Amino acid sequence: MELSYRENILQYVKRKYKTRPEYLWARYPTYAVLRRDDNRKWYGIIMNVPRARLGLSGNDAIDILNVKCDAGLYDFLRGERGVLRGYHMGGTWISVLLDGTVPINQIYSLIRGSYDTVGPKQLMT
Repeated sequence: MELSYRENILQYVKRKYKTRPEYLWARYPTYAVLRRDDNRKWYGIIMNVPRARLGLSGNDAIDILNVKCDAGLYDFLRGERGVLRGYHMGGTWISVLLDGTVPINQIYSLIRGSYDTVGPKQLMT
């Protein structure tokens, strides 16, 4: 079986944010939505997508993580190996391959950034 960071990520968000994945679609039982508790906004979704739909070679499916990032980081990361335009997401979402192409610590950093990006706006004092 191909390497996937899916379980590592689910354990990480449970420990760091107390997030339990939500499986919202009967048609896609492995799609795991990661949502903030305070405002209910998504900060990530793990999906298993056919490589061809991502513009990659091969017929098998691959686990990806979609996360939101700010515009500057979005422009920078889109050209990186293992990072694609957000699959099925608008705005500044990226898809990260969970096959070991992107180091797990970098993925954790992207998760933290996404969690903060979709969080409540802080008032300037």
